[in-house]
Amino acid sequence: MYPPDTVALRHVNLHIRAGEFVSIVGASGTGKTTLAKLMIAEERPTKGLVTIGNWNITHIKPAEVPLLRRQIGVVFQDFKLLPQKTVFENVAFALEVCGAPPERIAAIVPQVLRIVGIEHKVDRYPRQLSGGEKQRVVIARALVHGPKILVADEPTGNLDSINTHEVVDLLKRINEFGTTVVLVTHNREVVNSLRKRVITIDRGEIVADHEEGKYRI
Repeated sequence: MYPPDTVALRHVNLHIRAGEFVSIVGASGTGKTTLAKLMIAEERPTKGLVTIGNWNITHIKPAEVPLLRRQIGVVFQDFKLLPQKTVFENVAFALEVCGAPPERIAAIVPQVLRIVGIEHKVDRYPRQLSGGEKQRVVIARALVHGPKILVADEPTGNLDSINTHEVVDLLKRINEFGTTVVLVTHNREVVNSLRKRVITIDRGEIVADHEEGKYRI
């Protein structure tokens, strides 16, 4: 929630093409996370339009949000793993809440765990994992519906440099599979190593958009 009369974003005109890897950068409080939340309908704009593919989600109905979230995988900095569930169960839960049958869960969960390289820890609990391993579980959970878009909001914020590098490499591989990746970050080194499109936000406005850019602020 924002205080009254707060303007988090203004004059934002942005198009992300299917299959792109885009970094959205800027200092804390500039509007990066707000933009990510608009993409997943966690926030609604007071003006303007938000379109995913050909779907205008500006005034999306609450009942339609789960359908949208199956097309957009979301990765956050703070993991949001269920501590009483194993790695397998945490990933399976994303399918269970959508009513997926057991045979589908049994087929998909091992597949996404192999993609993120953590299939050997299916029976571990979150407390038994490193920060990098937890983030891999989160990414696996985001992939279970085969999303067209993956929105990663500061996914390396709690990780050391080695785990940061591994998670970013994983996001790049997911992008190579054809998934659009939107990375929200303030990590200059991560962005500059990617050599992908960089959108810079400052005080709620887009101040730079470079097709193969660097984090210049």
